Amino acid sequence: MVARLIDGKVVSADVKSRVIGAVRELKAIGVRPCLATVLVGDDPASATYIESKHKDAKEVGILTRDHRLAATFKQKELHELVQLLNNDPEVHGILVQLPLPSHIDEFDILSSLSPMKDVDGLTPYNVGMLQSGIAALKPCTPSGIMELLDYYKIDVGGMDVVIVNRSNLVGKPLLILLLERDATVTICHSKTKDLKEKLRSADLIVTAVGNRRRFTLTANMIKEDVVVIDVGIARLNGKLTGDLDFDSVKQKASWITPVPGGVGLMTRAMLLKNTVTAAAFITREMSK
Repeated sequence: MVARLIDGKVVSADVKSRVIGAVRELKAIGVRPCLATVLVGDDPASATYIESKHKDAKEVGILTRDHRLAATFKQKELHELVQLLNNDPEVHGILVQLPLPSHIDEFDILSSLSPMKDVDGLTPYNVGMLQSGIAALKPCTPSGIMELLDYYKIDVGGMDVVIVNRSNLVGKPLLILLLERDATVTICHSKTKDLKEKLRSADLIVTAVGNRRRFTLTANMIKEDVVVIDVGIARLNGKLTGDLDFDSVKQKASWITPVPGGVGLMTRAMLLKNTVTAAAFITREMSK
């Protein structure tokens, strides 16, 4: 039996439709949701990612401000720009594109963001709110994964889940979101012992390595009917791919995400959702 496809195109379109409705409601009360992006340096992949975010925002009616800064931009100057955006009443969401150049303290910059405008959900305040189960702004990739599971009515309650990633962007926040849904979660990484054994016992696998030379999930590493979510982005023989040996894994899995066309689209869609959520929250706070 070939796995059923978890289609990011379909689910991201559903999220965007809801965002368009939210934008319409906000505009009716005189609020134009606005996302400000900050890119330091000229990394081509980061620049492409920023451009895609602006394109998405335009499609759903969200205004954007694009701040492109030289790689030599100093930490103090970046801190000052963030404070200007924090204090700008017409800006509702701020996204600082990561990674930042090595001479800039990433944690310091993220910590300086207003939690109400932190559409990536990475400030210490929002991380704490996530752990408390009451976050309004959650990291985009993990919340996008939960949207995919919800759309296809995949109930993770009681599942044994293995996440191959321990980053602040994916593994750690996803662990919390899955625990809230009563899953039993194991985090694995480059130092994990008996990784294949852990993977073979999983009902749901989320893999986010992004380096096919270091890790490829193959059919002999999974059990029948497992759900597989592929977050990895890599290139293999000149083609964009994920962490999976897709053709073999789909013969054993019950559900599977493609790359491209899966989680990446959801990450972009959840940024839009977070922006209108931030705009609505800020508007309520200002009206008090």
